[in-house]
Amino acid sequence: MAASRDKLLAMIRNGQSMTLGQQLRLTAVLSFPAIVAQLSTIIMQYIDAAMVGSLGATASASIGLVSTSTWLFWGLCSAAAMGFSVQVANRIGANDYRGAQEVVKQSIIPSLLFSVLLCVVGLIIGPYLPYWLGGDEDVGPGASLYFMIFTAALPFFQVNYLAGAILRCSGNTFFPGVANVGMCVLDVIFNFFLIFPSHEIPVGVTTLTLPGAGMGVAGAALGTALAEAVTGLVVAWYLWKRNSTLNMRGFRGTFITSRRCLVRALKIGLPLGAEHLLMCGAQVLITAIVAPLGRVAIAANAFAVTAESLCYMPGYGISEAATTLVGQSLGAARHELARRFAAITVWSGVLVMSFMGVVMWVCAPLMMGIISPVPEICQAGVEVLRIEAWAEPMFAASIVAYGVFIGAGDTLIPSCMNLGSIWAVRLTLAAWLAPTMGLRGVWIAMAVELCFRGAIFLLRLRTDYWMHHLTEKKSIS
Repeated sequence: MAASRDKLLAMIRNGQSMTLGQQLRLTAVLSFPAIVAQLSTIIMQYIDAAMVGSLGATASASIGLVSTSTWLFWGLCSAAAMGFSVQVANRIGANDYRGAQEVVKQSIIPSLLFSVLLCVVGLIIGPYLPYWLGGDEDVGPGASLYFMIFTAALPFFQVNYLAGAILRCSGNTFFPGVANVGMCVLDVIFNFFLIFPSHEIPVGVTTLTLPGAGMGVAGAALGTALAEAVTGLVVAWYLWKRNSTLNMRGFRGTFITSRRCLVRALKIGLPLGAEHLLMCGAQVLITAIVAPLGRVAIAANAFAVTAESLCYMPGYGISEAATTLVGQSLGAARHELARRFAAITVWSGVLVMSFMGVVMWVCAPLMMGIISPVPEICQAGVEVLRIEAWAEPMFAASIVAYGVFIGAGDTLIPSCMNLGSIWAVRLTLAAWLAPTMGLRGVWIAMAVELCFRGAIFLLRLRTDYWMHHLTEKKSIS
């Protein structure tokens, strides 16, 4: 598969014509490992949710209360990584491998400094955050501890995001996918020993004592952090030592980030980061809207979001492939090919997520039952998942189209579109519907907003404005 992928990517860089079959095959080859990587991340969230869910509604609400805040910090690290990885895709598309290597080396210091800054901010606000969000004294302490452990590990998260994003934009989606699957296995192991106390299990005529730290919610956070740290170091090692496309071994470029590289990274990453900040800020406000509905609603909302992510993460996997394909096509100055890859990836995402929406509707009771043993939480989660299933096709359109725009370096206008949609449509509707319809009203607002967002992204995709942001192709040295 790797040989076929590299051969097809070389056709983009070398200006060779590609048949529709070759374009579809390359899209599939890049998308499948990226989808596996995204799904593995969601499975890890399922593991956390299911293991903590077995401890009861209070522990579940502790994680649910700060889940949107952890996504906020995670997304900011991801935006920092994209500012550099898109440059790698553009330079490889232009056959400027030395320039791509320079971007890789010069991305390390600013990315790590940014993650350390986020870490400090998270540790400062951690003791107060759950109470700002409306949590009570039962939920607050566990939520604070979970959030602070998560933010303390952000530099390791940043290493994983940066190395993985660069590998994917270079065309290697396979290794990050395999590494993420390994991360899930590690998460299960770490969580098993950290969440639960020591206990005995019968083995034949005897019993076996399994050690455990009995840390509960804190153990779930620590297990995830350790799994992410190990995976990040492995992916970074592979990028530096074993990646055939960039081959950093022996490269003598400087770690000092040039002004041109940093400015380009800021032009790409700042709109993404600002958008994610405000979008997750909106999600935090949604959590604040849900909090007065009670701990069952808080847990059901958080667990339903986790359950739904199993359906929309394939869209994010295809979106990553779209970023690579469009970024390399435009780096090679092949605008028509970029346009074709944009159409192929977007409609592939719509097809896949439409199918996943049907799966979510049918399997909602099973999905919620895996996560939580509490009947009230499961019942509320099933109801809102079946509302959201109707929005999955248009959600797919917005997700993959956004990946297309990122590959072209077009992030400012799409970020504003995302923000306008979630703040003007979702928050307004949620605040209006929640007092009378409860959690169901919040999710109706979400479904309406996702359909609206998908429509405006498809309208922008029909224009050529998104293709005219990639103007800088020269070496950054």
